Amino acid sequence: MTKAELQQQLRVHYSAFNESINALDEVTFTLSKNEKWTAGQHLDHLIRSTEPVMVVMKLPTLLIRLLFGKANRPSQPYETLVTSYLKKLAAGGKATGRYIPGQVVFSDLTLLTTRLDTTIHKLAEQLNKFTEEDLDKFVLPHPILGKLTYREMIYFTIYHVQHHHKLLKSK
Repeated sequence: MTKAELQQQLRVHYSAFNESINALDEVTFTLSKNEKWTAGQHLDHLIRSTEPVMVVMKLPTLLIRLLFGKANRPSQPYETLVTSYLKKLAAGGKATGRYIPGQVVFSDLTLLTTRLDTTIHKLAEQLNKFTEEDLDKFVLPHPILGKLTYREMIYFTIYHVQHHHKLLKSK
């Protein structure tokens, strides 16, 4: 995907997630079955996982390079990244540490969906400061997948919301 396509996909999929979650009533928003996350916790988890990406991509590229290095391989295609992620989940991979959502109350719904929307908007805009080549040059750490190029991290971010949206719909 090109940078413009990445930006568009971020906006489309996060908007669809927010639209679905905003349509929930309080009971559905806070419902947990079989000790699975509530809709609110899915929302909280997405905020916890997207905000760090947006913040790190604001840092100077020199600092990013010093902290995480440079890509030593080409970016993998979107489909390959998704397959790798699903394999890691099937092998027991799951959210840990700061990515585990807390309790979320219905009264925070608007605040949280606005926060997620703002984060995604800023992340999409942040991509403008990079060239297509930069997206394949710089890397960031992912807690399950290891080092990902910027392009791969955006691929993951696009897929991640779709994954949680699907889980939300299955409730």
